[in-house]
Amino acid sequence: KLTKGKIYINSTYNNTIVTVTDVVGNVVAWGSAGKAGFKGSKKSTPYAGGKTMEDTLVRVKDRGLVEVDVFIKGIGSGRESAVRALQSSGLAVLTIKDETPVAHGGVRPKKPRRV
Repeated sequence: KLTKGKIYINSTYNNTIVTVTDVVGNVVAWGSAGKAGFKGSKKSTPYAGGKTMEDTLVRVKDRGLVEVDVFIKGIGSGRESAVRALQSSGLAVLTIKDETPVAHGGVRPKKPRRV
């Protein structure tokens, strides 16, 4: 039985991956748009992101999960709908944190072309 956990949403341009862990970080359940039955370009849709969250929460409901902290990473289109599906599921969302990496500086640009 676990009552509190963490949910990680990794949303890329091609897929949405949801991972449910306990407080320490041990994975309890996971799901992706491909595992939910979507193929090809349909994996990157907002509908697939919401459906992925619903499928993952169905597998974890019997464990007694009540409160969750949400960590979002990535810039895909499935991130917002995944959070909406989580809020409508009945779990108490304590915090939502965006952990998307932001580049600062970056690599050195190419030298100017001489003609």
